[in-house]
Amino acid sequence: MIMMYGSQREYDMLVGRDTGTPAWSPEDLAALHEFMTKWNEELVASGEFVEARGLDAPAHTRRVQLRDGAPVVTDGPYPETQEVLAGYTIVDCADFDRATEIAARLADTPHPEGAVLDHDWYVDIRPIAGPPEADADL
Repeated sequence: MIMMYGSQREYDMLVGRDTGTPAWSPEDLAALHEFMTKWNEELVASGEFVEARGLDAPAHTRRVQLRDGAPVVTDGPYPETQEVLAGYTIVDCADFDRATEIAARLADTPHPEGAVLDHDWYVDIRPIAGPPEADADL
């Protein structure tokens, strides 16, 4: 599983909300979508694509805890600058090195010239647990 991260501020920039830094233009968004579409299509063509999903903005999150046995719900528990899981792609590939190659291509994801990002763009790779005989598979 290749996991991508983002902050509420970055979600806001993508949809043109004022964050105190330049919002992404429609052309910037089109370049991002084109890049991600091509990345996914190449995985489909190689037979390594399994599934991909993007997650809604952190502001739409609810955290549920139990306090004295009763559920306590908190809306939007994430500070704006905290990175949270923004989406994932599941790949079925030869090994961890191949998964690293696939993920590394995301480091070249386009963003607007002069954009102020909360962090360097990165992704995590994490194998999905399975039966013992499948542990070496990604």
